[in-house]
Amino acid sequence: MAGFEEAIVQFLQHLFNLFGWGGVVVAMAIESACIPLPSEVTLPLAGWFLVQARNGSALDTLWVGFYGAVGCTIGSLLAYWVGAVGGRPLLFKYGKYILIQQHHVHVADRWFARWGGATAFFSRLLPVVRTFISLPAGVARMPLLRFTVYTFIGSFIWSWALGYLGYVLGARWETIRAVMRPFDIPIVIILVVLVAIFFYRSWRANRSDPPTKEEVDGIA
Repeated sequence: MAGFEEAIVQFLQHLFNLFGWGGVVVAMAIESACIPLPSEVTLPLAGWFLVQARNGSALDTLWVGFYGAVGCTIGSLLAYWVGAVGGRPLLFKYGKYILIQQHHVHVADRWFARWGGATAFFSRLLPVVRTFISLPAGVARMPLLRFTVYTFIGSFIWSWALGYLGYVLGARWETIRAVMRPFDIPIVIILVVLVAIFFYRSWRANRSDPPTKEEVDGIA
């Protein structure tokens, strides 16, 4: 894992050297398009490499927040579009084969209609979850303007906070990732447990469902 993250750091440094703030936009767009390029590495590195090491001020870390939020929003909109255009029809057609019924999609619709703003905002403040939340938001077709606004605001706060910490720590910015890394595991475990519970309950519900008219006619 350490070797993998070292390769990520080298990639990001090369990206920042070539494109400056544009590199932050690209890196954050990659992460938010459901590709796990950890922002816990990207943003502190930007705070050090693009601000502190270039004699910027603490106020300049706001640019980390801004460009990080721009990249996150771009990648999130791409993932949202994939979920809305491709994921939703696929779930309606083939979801039954993985125990996802149409009513599950409708439940997600109601959830994002009621709590979508809070979900889009707070998910941007959570490792792991922030990378993938746009896909189900797209499947549920959460109102696009609301999704975009809350995604940008939440991403700005996350990006600025990590960029500021990178600025403060300077060359020791990697300690931020070391501190945050242990939080990845419990979040992943919780997500796996929730998914397992969902599929188990769906399996039990499918077993207890009464036979359809077509099934009865087939037996007869």
